[in-house]
Amino acid sequence: MLERPISKAGWTRVAFGDVVRKVNDKVDPWNSGLERYVAGEHMDTDDLRIRRWGLIGDDYLGPAFHMRFKPGHVLYGSRRTYLRKVALADFEGVTANTTFVLETKDPARLMPDLLPFLMQTEAFHSYSIKHSKGSVNPYINFSDLEVFEFLLPPIQEQARLVDMFSALWSSIEHYANCLVAADSLRDALISQTVHFGDGASVRRSTEVGDFPAHWDVLPLGDRYSVQLGKMMSPSAIEGDMQIPYMRNANVQWNRLDLSDVATMSFNEREREKFSLKSGDILACEGRHVGKSVIWRNEIPGACYQKALHRLRPKDPKKDQPEWMLNCLRYYSVAGKLVGRTAETTIPHLPAERLREIVFPFPPREEQERLIGSVSRLDQQRTQIERRLHELRESLKEQTSAVIGGIV
Repeated sequence: MLERPISKAGWTRVAFGDVVRKVNDKVDPWNSGLERYVAGEHMDTDDLRIRRWGLIGDDYLGPAFHMRFKPGHVLYGSRRTYLRKVALADFEGVTANTTFVLETKDPARLMPDLLPFLMQTEAFHSYSIKHSKGSVNPYINFSDLEVFEFLLPPIQEQARLVDMFSALWSSIEHYANCLVAADSLRDALISQTVHFGDGASVRRSTEVGDFPAHWDVLPLGDRYSVQLGKMMSPSAIEGDMQIPYMRNANVQWNRLDLSDVATMSFNEREREKFSLKSGDILACEGRHVGKSVIWRNEIPGACYQKALHRLRPKDPKKDQPEWMLNCLRYYSVAGKLVGRTAETTIPHLPAERLREIVFPFPPREEQERLIGSVSRLDQQRTQIERRLHELRESLKEQTSAVIGGIV
């Protein structure tokens, strides 16, 4: 497209496709010599950094994972663009063909360092959402993104903007690193409490480790009811009695991601069977087995899908769900759940196997004390997370105010 001068001196109107290209470097991940892959679940909303990844040699890769990316490339999630997943790669790996790998065509015209900030603007995301196709799993084609128009500053002004945005990004990284450190400290504290409790001197050996002698050490099924959710089907998706339900993507460690909540049909009997009550634990059955969160009735009347286990204390007077949540986290980090999964390409933890796993159960009063020490750390973590969110919102506001898109 042709550029034409606009009111800002030296700024020009350009189309995204004039200055950005989609990289199509297809490789065989198993023979590429690369170690890491990045899926949509590894990219976080409004976070330009890739902080997680999968290992090609250990994890399952679907046939779509054949797009190579290199440091400096920008990754963009083209599915469910309202999730705003834009990330700047700082290592080499592969991703799925539904994640666009992007780079600038001419660094002398559009600085590579400015591209990720441009793609964080409200104008870019609004355009991408507006032009996405499909209703169940909306997506955008790169040919549609190419038409997006925005105001391109002169290269000298771009350098100034990059310095300004990068300074704010440095503050974001500082708080993000603090959050990582808090999570590491949390895992260490959970490990300490699960094994040593209040520090009782009399201990006994069990099949799953040494614990205070006065604790019960029992299969999960002795203290919790474990039930998988409803299996998805075409009739459920198209049925009349649509109810919000939780699925694997909604469950993160110790938090729910409710940015994308699906619905399907549940009849009256199914609503009774698969309903969620405050205090229920939702645990992933597949892939990230054991990843868990406590349901706090965030969506009244919601149910859950077969990809999740629902754990409910048989006797609430004996057991606090927060204690079991901490145990599941420790068992996951320590690799104690992986060996119990079914032998398939993608790991699964069937309900019968989950019920058989042995866990430590302190007396109720001690559970509450041990939960309290983790909860106090969580409060400090929440403060860090809140400040991190504020800084990310500030970055979005500044990039949107300075780099004006034309929708």
